[in-house]
Amino acid sequence: MLVLPLQAARAAETNRDLVPLQPIIDSVSSGAVIKLQAGTTYAGPIVIDKPLTLIGDASVTIINHQEKAAISIQADDVKLSGFTVEHHGGQPAAAVHITGSNNEVNGLTIRTKGAGLLLRDADSALLGHNTIEWAGKSTASSTQKGNGIDLFNSDHSRIEGNQIQGVLDGIYLENSRKALVQDNRLLRTRYGIHCMYINGSSVMNNTGEENMTGGMIMGVKNTLVSGNIFRKQSTNVHSQGILLYDVHQSKITSNTVEGNRVGMNIAESSSNEIRDNDITRNFVGIQMVLAEGNTFTQNRFISNVIDASAMDSKSNKMKGNYWDSFQGLDVNQDGMSDLPYAINPFYEQLISRNAAYQLFFQSPGMVFLSDLHSEGKSSWTTDETPQIRIGEQQAGATKTDRQSRSGLVGLLGMLLLGLSAGTMIYMGVGRK
Repeated sequence: MLVLPLQAARAAETNRDLVPLQPIIDSVSSGAVIKLQAGTTYAGPIVIDKPLTLIGDASVTIINHQEKAAISIQADDVKLSGFTVEHHGGQPAAAVHITGSNNEVNGLTIRTKGAGLLLRDADSALLGHNTIEWAGKSTASSTQKGNGIDLFNSDHSRIEGNQIQGVLDGIYLENSRKALVQDNRLLRTRYGIHCMYINGSSVMNNTGEENMTGGMIMGVKNTLVSGNIFRKQSTNVHSQGILLYDVHQSKITSNTVEGNRVGMNIAESSSNEIRDNDITRNFVGIQMVLAEGNTFTQNRFISNVIDASAMDSKSNKMKGNYWDSFQGLDVNQDGMSDLPYAINPFYEQLISRNAAYQLFFQSPGMVFLSDLHSEGKSSWTTDETPQIRIGEQQAGATKTDRQSRSGLVGLLGMLLLGLSAGTMIYMGVGRK
């Protein structure tokens, strides 16, 4: 009787009823269309070294248990569509590894214990409407996880409509220029979108929630970051909605950063246009470090604990932004304040020394002390002509926020008044 070693026995059990896919691929000629049989589970890994189309539906699965890519695409003009890939090989192996150009991966469901889609020197790829999920242990460390979509030295790619969760970085692009990254959804990753050296690219209309950082944009020029929504990036002391690091001559427009530790962090970046963004309910709205020559116009700062802070940053121009914490004066009724808004750093400096003072945010005493502070006012971040009003819907939300804060402050004031009165009565009675 043949007794298999435990590992071999498990492999045999795992591969039972799996249909070998590599012989099917080897048997067809270039340009063939292979329609995978519904309800069938195929065995990986496979190598595709000629142009062809591989089509399946949600009931078709390719399973790979080896420490190599489940699907390796080494040719140009290959299309994958519609089926499921279960990749049990660990990092750095990927569910799909592409080294050819002009390839398309559309509508796959990928469950991976390594990386999802990995492209190396693979130009003009279309990666659309895929679902990529981490399939390993929930306690896995960052070194055990791969990225959802990972491009290196792969230009002119389109990455759109994908949903990615639980992996290391949702979408990672390095040295991959003129890319279009749009309409993707990134959940519970380290960095939702992580871009390095992607000059001339566009990052548009993506949504990220509960990542450590929503969009990390680094080392780029002439890039558009527009229409993205990054919410609830607050799990880490370094969490932020959007980080711009070493970004130049780029446009950051019409984004929403809400409920993050830092809404937008701008470091060592210059000559960028930052316009028409909603910066709402963050601990710090915009944080600038060594940022020079950037322009901030028509942005809306609503219900942030700290509107903006700047360190070693100069020649930045702020004009026409809306600040819900500012009450200006509009004599000519043009919607713009005739008084500038200099952002007082008193509260930020105070809590940096003792975080417990956050409890007194917007309290009457804190507002009074802040108003007294004027040291170094000429260096404060200043909007020369802030907006007095914003759109009706936003104004309604702002009014609600103000009423809520006013109610809280009023309640606190009544409690303090009652405590003071009680103390005075008690002291008076004690003296008699």
